[in-house]
Amino acid sequence: MIIKKFQGNTEEEAILAAKEEMGSNAIVMNICTTKQKGIFGMFRKDMVEVTAALEEKEDLLQKEKDLQKEEAAEKKQVLQEPKQEEEKDNQINKKPKEDAAFEKRLVNIQSMLENQMKRQEPIKEEKEKAVEQEERENLPFLRLVYKHLIDNDVQEMYVNQIFTEVERGLKKEASLESVLAAVYQKIILKLGEPDPIVYKEGQKKVVFFVGPTGVGKTTTIAKLVSEMKLKHRAKIALMTADTYRISAVEQLRTYASILDIPLKIVYSESDLTQGLEELKEYDMIFIDTAGRSHKNKEQCAELFDLIASMEQNKNYEMEISLVLSVTTKYKDLVKICEKYSQLGKYRIIFTKLDETSSVGNILNIAILTHGTLSYTASGQNVPDDISVINVQNIAKRLLGRGED
Repeated sequence: MIIKKFQGNTEEEAILAAKEEMGSNAIVMNICTTKQKGIFGMFRKDMVEVTAALEEKEDLLQKEKDLQKEEAAEKKQVLQEPKQEEEKDNQINKKPKEDAAFEKRLVNIQSMLENQMKRQEPIKEEKEKAVEQEERENLPFLRLVYKHLIDNDVQEMYVNQIFTEVERGLKKEASLESVLAAVYQKIILKLGEPDPIVYKEGQKKVVFFVGPTGVGKTTTIAKLVSEMKLKHRAKIALMTADTYRISAVEQLRTYASILDIPLKIVYSESDLTQGLEELKEYDMIFIDTAGRSHKNKEQCAELFDLIASMEQNKNYEMEISLVLSVTTKYKDLVKICEKYSQLGKYRIIFTKLDETSSVGNILNIAILTHGTLSYTASGQNVPDDISVINVQNIAKRLLGRGED
């Protein structure tokens, strides 16, 4: 006989799971509500547990033979009795043979199940008590970890996802230190390997910087250009398609003058083509774009067309960096990322880390987009206030142990 337990959010869901695995002949023996086990069980709602049993083929054949023998004996006895007595018995105690057989099987199965459970209970209870005791001791610390992540604006669905994945990879009796280390490592894996812009002499590359208004694209470009020029001696040039803001053009012009690098202004796709031809002696070209609201379809289409025109230029490798502010609401970040996903692959730069103590949106967007993170920026100082993202430090900050 096969005996198994199935869980579901509802009784119907648990029974359906049992029937799907064991077949329609499975018999439901017990239904109860059970609390979630494991180190993270406190974060999950109670489940409905169904105990189902199924007789194996050999058992069914033997029971069928026994049933046939019983039926033959009953038939012989009935034939020997007077007809009147037979009618009387049928009227008083008439019952389908199938029901009698089913009840007999049900009693046998229930008896077997109870005996099996009784044998297992002492050992199981002792082991479960030890595990539950450790879980109770660890509970305040786990609540603290959970709270730190939520307070850091990590979306609850992602916190639960991380905890679930961690629990799958841990032994039931894992220590608190093992749990914390596993959560820390899981966050680092979710953040991913940093993907900074790489300069190689002789490799032609164009990098577009896109994103919504007010996230600091122009200042971010100035920081990265300064780093490439001063640290790597890169042959680098600037272009700007942000002709809507005079201040943006003048800001870049000032940086270009200080760093002694050329700046071209782009008003159209033809200007882009011509500008690239004039700057062909440079290995790397950073292109600033106007901030576009993800709600303005016309402006976004204009930007996307400009970037798409680069696909015809085989002289340059094209990359895209999406610049986002860590202070933007998560719901808005979702819409922004959805809109810019039309551009294909892009790396993500987060700015304004100096304006908030919560960095949960970095993890939220890394999980949401499966995109690569490259830099974090904090402050207005050029070129100092930008660095390749330190995922270890971000993970520590999320857990309440990193630098603010």
